[in-house]
Amino acid sequence: MHKMVLLDNGLRVAAEQMGHMESISLAIWIRTGSRFEDRSFNGISHLLEHLLFKGTTTRDMKKIKEEIEGRGGSFNGFTAEEFTCYLVKVLSKDIELGVDILSDMVLNPRLDDEEMKKEKDVIIEEINMYKDIPSHYVHEILTEMLWPNQPLGMPLAGTAESVMAITKEKILSYKNEHYSPKNMLLVGTGRINEDDIVKLSKRYLSKPSDSAIPKFEKVKLGQSEPKVDLHFKETEQTHVALGLHAINRFHPDRYVLALLNIILGANMSSRLFHIVRDELAICYEISSSARLYDDDGVFVVGMGVDDKKLNEALGVVMRELKRMKNEPVPNEELKRAKEYYRGQLLFALEDTMSHMLWLGEKIITGEKDFNAAKILGRIEAVTPEDLMKVSKDMFKDSNLNLAVIGPIKEDSTLREVLHL
Repeated sequence: MHKMVLLDNGLRVAAEQMGHMESISLAIWIRTGSRFEDRSFNGISHLLEHLLFKGTTTRDMKKIKEEIEGRGGSFNGFTAEEFTCYLVKVLSKDIELGVDILSDMVLNPRLDDEEMKKEKDVIIEEINMYKDIPSHYVHEILTEMLWPNQPLGMPLAGTAESVMAITKEKILSYKNEHYSPKNMLLVGTGRINEDDIVKLSKRYLSKPSDSAIPKFEKVKLGQSEPKVDLHFKETEQTHVALGLHAINRFHPDRYVLALLNIILGANMSSRLFHIVRDELAICYEISSSARLYDDDGVFVVGMGVDDKKLNEALGVVMRELKRMKNEPVPNEELKRAKEYYRGQLLFALEDTMSHMLWLGEKIITGEKDFNAAKILGRIEAVTPEDLMKVSKDMFKDSNLNLAVIGPIKEDSTLREVLHL
């Protein structure tokens, strides 16, 4: 079980020992992301994350890379809707270097004008690249359909226009407001002495701050009928993202949803993959996922199909969603899903980086389930009736959102297929 300490300045420090490992994984998490933005500065969290790798007031970006990689380590960062993370993996003897580098990046970034200009260009190329990848862009379209005119529906990287409009003054203001100790978390997992990480956090991250914890806009839901958004494009495949509003990350049925996702499309033995890919051979790739946030969630089915087989593929998806509502999952199938969840969780907790990411996300978002045995107990308790109840709540016509990119034009037959 992890140990948690709260510093005088509000910074939380968490550590979990994995004494049989040689490495440690460290990260500074910040409770900010695209949900904390508005359209006028959409993409600022992602831009700031990029800029923190461009050097500090005492280290240029080359020195940062050499110090970490010169010890055999690695480092990275990512931005999500509700948090941002900067991470390193090093040998346990290099724990101080890891904390030093992370704290220097987060507290003392150089934010050079020329680097900012260059990084904006890089991000705009990234935005354009993903727009040219239909299998990716179709999910961005779906996200905006699910949460129209709301921060949760905005693209993580922003738009070319919003990124170009972000000024250095805005970056500094945003960083000062969001990168405060009360809004941050230092996590370490691996061959780590819990007292050592607390001492190092006091040495490198004890800067006082009186900044308030930022808030984000809660989602507003008002969908009453199925929505379809077709984007005509001359592609070899038609790319589809079907989304239905789901439960949030704190809901007591979140483990039911996790198993429902595994049964429907999370792996190669799932129903959708087996039927649509293996039996009918009408697509190369099909999968499902569940994304949970503080106050909402979404269950997504994504696939790429021949445009002439779109209606057939969607018809199969609709049929399988209906089956989840109306037919109890056989005990053997449910047992396999539970064992898959168990294996994936325990495999992740064996690795210092995966363990750190699992623990850090739970703490920064306010989740309370940290005990793997208890989580697996909740998984084991899920019944076929639980799966049917959650499916009935979620799989409804009024909850359907369909985004499509491909060489097709909407006709009545497409909407006729979308019925649950």
